[in-house]
Amino acid sequence: MMKKNIYLLGFLALLMSFVSCKKFLTVKPATQLTEEDAFASEAGFQQALNGIYAQAASRSLYGDNLTMGFVSALEQDYLLTATGATHREAKTFSYTAAAVMSTTNSIWTSGYNLIAGANKIISFTESKRSLLSNTSYATIRGEALGMRALMHFDLLRLFGPEYTAGENKKAIPYVDKVSQLPLPAVTTKVLIDKVLADLAEAATLLKAADPIVTNTKARKSVMNYYAVKALEARIRMYVGDRTGARTAALEVVSSGKFPFVTSTAASAAAGSRDRLYLPELVLMFRVRDIASWADNGTSTYFRYFTTINDKFTTSQANFNSLYETASGGATDLRYLYRVELDGGFQFPSKYWQTNSVTIANTLDTNRLSQLVPVIRLSEMNYILAETAGTVSEGIGYLNAVRQVRGLPALATTGTASYLEAEIQKEYRKDLYAEGQLFYYYKRKNVMRMQFMTADIPSLAIYTLPIPLLELEYNPTYK
Repeated sequence: MMKKNIYLLGFLALLMSFVSCKKFLTVKPATQLTEEDAFASEAGFQQALNGIYAQAASRSLYGDNLTMGFVSALEQDYLLTATGATHREAKTFSYTAAAVMSTTNSIWTSGYNLIAGANKIISFTESKRSLLSNTSYATIRGEALGMRALMHFDLLRLFGPEYTAGENKKAIPYVDKVSQLPLPAVTTKVLIDKVLADLAEAATLLKAADPIVTNTKARKSVMNYYAVKALEARIRMYVGDRTGARTAALEVVSSGKFPFVTSTAASAAAGSRDRLYLPELVLMFRVRDIASWADNGTSTYFRYFTTINDKFTTSQANFNSLYETASGGATDLRYLYRVELDGGFQFPSKYWQTNSVTIANTLDTNRLSQLVPVIRLSEMNYILAETAGTVSEGIGYLNAVRQVRGLPALATTGTASYLEAEIQKEYRKDLYAEGQLFYYYKRKNVMRMQFMTADIPSLAIYTLPIPLLELEYNPTYK
């Protein structure tokens, strides 16, 4: 039985992030640091918020498991044929395997720790409002609300039922306060409603204060105003609110803040190539030590070392199928410049870190290393394509992406099924190895994921078991 409330752990970890801050160390030893000390100044609030982003960027969450790692293995992005290969059991949907249970425990605990930290920030923006300027209040509170929404939604997408069939089924806890007692799991609909309420408040706050709105700072590595709207579009699409999803996605696309990557940048020499398509990232997190597991050339995910059977790659035939090289896709920039050789084998090179760009104070706009995509512009285009009033209009949104990727435009006539098939193809191409396809498949009830030769065992594989640590601690599941 778990003795401690896991929802209290997050803020303890957050406080530990202050250990290196001289300002706090000069006040009292870190072991004596209290919440009052942490939120004694505007700088303290910002430090706490930085702690939230550091937690998000951890390997347990978006630095690995929720993006390139565990969830990408679930969506069948990699071969992983070797015994002992990382996430091999996830690829085979062996959810009771020790390795999978360890990973899901880590995601769950880290996710709710992040939420606990966000809750503290949100709470103290009210109780210590006088310490914050109007702009700081709006941005700090808005970002914390957005991060709380993001984390709740991704935990729901992984551990909760598919929305259409599970709207009124018990899902996961929604946590908006620190409690000594376990909070009950709420239904999928209740959680979605609360998350959308968080985003509505965040959008109101950030629209009036976020420098990205006034074009004075990019702020793409934090929960900026347009990231809030993009997340809203993603959530509304997930629950079938096509009108709301379209409105939110259109605001992001029409803002002009996120231009598509140029072919020059995407095809540049290896040392300066933009493999992430940085200009069109709406939200990304900085993962400072990503190279140690993604790109250090030894026993890591996307580089050759001794064998490819335990690596995060797939076969040449699968890459050719993904990018449709036999039917016009051989000119696709994603195929030409993001599938690259290492040790004589092809690897997805999206996370090969480019370090040659000079780093100044403009991290969000020119850094090509230590970054992981969370939401990108192309997804907003795909939402607009899916919610379009006509097939022709929908294909137009797909062509906006295809043509900047070096592909010919699709014919704008056809059936609704034709449009849906092309949308799915573009999701697969653009979001490969980013952990988003699994949730697309879940929303669409896809029975055969990419590269599979047979259908999945059942749609139940899209809902992972609630971790044992939660079931043991929280009696409300019984």
